[in-house]
Amino acid sequence: MRNLLATVAIAAAFTAAPAMAQEGGLYVGVLAGYEGIDVDSADGAVSADADSSVYGATIGYDLSLGNAFVGVEGEIAKSDSTATFPDSFGAARESLSSDAQYYVGARVGVALTPGIAAYGKIGYTSIDVNAFTESGSLAELEENASGLRYGAGVQVALPGPLEARVEYRRSEYDAVDGTDFGDAASDQLVAGIGLRF
Repeated sequence: MRNLLATVAIAAAFTAAPAMAQEGGLYVGVLAGYEGIDVDSADGAVSADADSSVYGATIGYDLSLGNAFVGVEGEIAKSDSTATFPDSFGAARESLSSDAQYYVGARVGVALTPGIAAYGKIGYTSIDVNAFTESGSLAELEENASGLRYGAGVQVALPGPLEARVEYRRSEYDAVDGTDFGDAASDQLVAGIGLRF
């Protein structure tokens, strides 16, 4: 009976315990995952989409606010999506491939349990793209488009200074190669591991 009461008491203590203070400080990390990208023609008449992997590195700083935190974060990543419009597009360069992606923004989070926190993020993003023809009859056009990224994730403390995260984010780009292509949007689901200092 005493063992049962002790077990119940310990379980109740863990259940009732407030979320521990969220650790702040500088961190670096790597990430990898899935990207789906959609591109619309400038006149909105046709669209194209593609899927690929995405991988990159992050650096950031969090300021602890007890059971919450605010922070800034930067990221550089790369994907290999190639979107090709249908024949009806009729433009000089009908295909678009993505390359390097850049992000800088803010995030805010709250501890859910000891060692687990949820967060949201928003900031500026840009992407390098190449517009080209499938036939190779015209030289590639290298462009850069900028936009807004927002998303949310969960991070989990691992042994020592390590932490893991899973994150969904959406990036919306305007004026992708103003000659033929219009707007683009990408959805990414990534997982990462980081080292906190």
